[in-house]
Amino acid sequence: KGLRSPQESVNDLSPIESFRIPAKEELRELQEEPTDPQAQQEIINSIEEVYFSSDSFDIVKYELERLPPVLSLQELEEYRDKLKQQQAAVSKRVADLILEKQPAYVEELERVTSLQTGLQLAAVICTNGRRHLNIAKEGFTQTSLGLLANQRKRQLLIGLLKSLRTIKTLQRTDVRLSEMLEEEDYPGAIQLCLECQKAASTFKHYSCISELNSKLQDTLEQIEEQLDVALSKICKNFDINHYTKVQQAYRLLGKTQTAMDQLHMHFTQAIHNTVFQVVLGYVELCAGNTDTKFQKLQYKDLCTHITSDSYIPCLADLCKALWEVMLSYYRTMQWHENHDQDEAAVVSSDGNNVIGTEENSFDRNYVKKKLEHGLSRIWQDVQLKVKTYLLGTDLSNFKYDDFIFVLDVTSRLMQVGEEFCGSKSEVLQESIRKQSVNYFKTYHRTRLEELRMFLENETWELCPVKSSFSILQLHEFKFMEQSRSPSVSPSKQPASAISATVTLFEQYCNGGNPFEIQANSKDDETEDVLASNGYESDEQEKSAYQEYDSDSDVPEELKRDYVDEQTGDAPIKSVSRETLRSRKRSDYNLNKVNAPILTNTTLNVIRLVG
Repeated sequence: KGLRSPQESVNDLSPIESFRIPAKEELRELQEEPTDPQAQQEIINSIEEVYFSSDSFDIVKYELERLPPVLSLQELEEYRDKLKQQQAAVSKRVADLILEKQPAYVEELERVTSLQTGLQLAAVICTNGRRHLNIAKEGFTQTSLGLLANQRKRQLLIGLLKSLRTIKTLQRTDVRLSEMLEEEDYPGAIQLCLECQKAASTFKHYSCISELNSKLQDTLEQIEEQLDVALSKICKNFDINHYTKVQQAYRLLGKTQTAMDQLHMHFTQAIHNTVFQVVLGYVELCAGNTDTKFQKLQYKDLCTHITSDSYIPCLADLCKALWEVMLSYYRTMQWHENHDQDEAAVVSSDGNNVIGTEENSFDRNYVKKKLEHGLSRIWQDVQLKVKTYLLGTDLSNFKYDDFIFVLDVTSRLMQVGEEFCGSKSEVLQESIRKQSVNYFKTYHRTRLEELRMFLENETWELCPVKSSFSILQLHEFKFMEQSRSPSVSPSKQPASAISATVTLFEQYCNGGNPFEIQANSKDDETEDVLASNGYESDEQEKSAYQEYDSDSDVPEELKRDYVDEQTGDAPIKSVSRETLRSRKRSDYNLNKVNAPILTNTTLNVIRLVG
């Protein structure tokens, strides 16, 4: 009805007068409604897009939200007239379209009526046909041909019974196949599966047998998948019985060469997964959180996150894990060599099947060449992984003993490579050379600064040492004493005496790891240094540590550097300062005649040379 102004609301209007108001407005709208098609089209085009949206759109809410804050009766009436014009134009267009399609609608309705009449006639014809067929069945077919049909059915059922008994046996065999797979008896499962397939081919005209045959084929494929998984386990932990079963199974399948190709792929994958998991474990351990961002990193980027504290343990574990992979490959080659010798002995005693012998000989030659060629490939992968780890961290700030330990581990790994495939390990040599040059530059610069500090604070007085002092007593020259001594320390013995006659692979074939000894030797060497330090003396020769009046001119930190540069601590058996000061200077003068002429700086230079 529209809104009324306050003046209009004051007047008391009768119901008839209030009813006549919209009638006048509608009359005015009808008079103003255009009859020109172009004008109608313009009105339709002026309708907002929102009115053509889905049915769930609330038009009333939309219009109410569009109302201005200050309402004007004249503007509202004009806007309402505009909406009514649009509605009238749309209604007229719809009516025009209905009238336009009226003839087509009538024609289609007539076709539907005609089709309905035809369907009713067809239903009557079918009903009559079925009635006549029932009469013929009761009068002729059911009585005269029934006996022949029953006899034929009896004969078919007898043959079917025999086939069902055979099928039952095949189904029980399928259950047995599943049990053998669970027991990991791959050769027996494949043999049984092939026999079942041969028997099932006789009854392939039965649908249940065709399904059973396809199921047997699926089982055979499942066996191949489990074989591949079993083959991958060889790469980290070689087991003779397990590998023998796998090889027998592949031979029954006629895929000996395929198995060897797959084995090399698994070894390559094992090397990648092993080094990645080892490094990832140390990175996550040092990070101290459960963030999974490290798992998405490449191996090269992951190596850069190794901290200096975890670098050496990670390197040792990395070499241990890679040793296990290479040892498994070595034992795989050993298995094939022994197996080829046994087969050659059997063939020489019985040479009836010439064709089978030639095929086996071809497979053996293929496997042998593949394994020999794989040696260099496996070692190259190992070198690249270790090289990436070695170059991933800057070793220039490592302690001297730690860096020497890295060199020892790398040297032992290169020894493994030489025994593994006769390689000179150029990749590892180049990477460790880069780190050594970098370390020596930093080490040299640091020690020059230390030597400058010694020279600036040197008092140029005689340094008290043992009368039997020798540079071989210094920690830095221990290697010369060990090289001259015929008895080698237990930590060094596996690398020298044993390896001269037995290779590392022969020594650790049945257990152990060469890098475990290498890791323990670092602690042993440090302990030996502290126990046999050249600066320690007997109770009678403690004058080597006496303090003189001139010691007051030497700073305490310099005396500590002189005492033990490696640890920064005083010697274990050193006497307290008060005890040393209580010594008589005459005791020193007696020993000074036979003692070498040295200063603190002289000792430091000698140690740096060492």
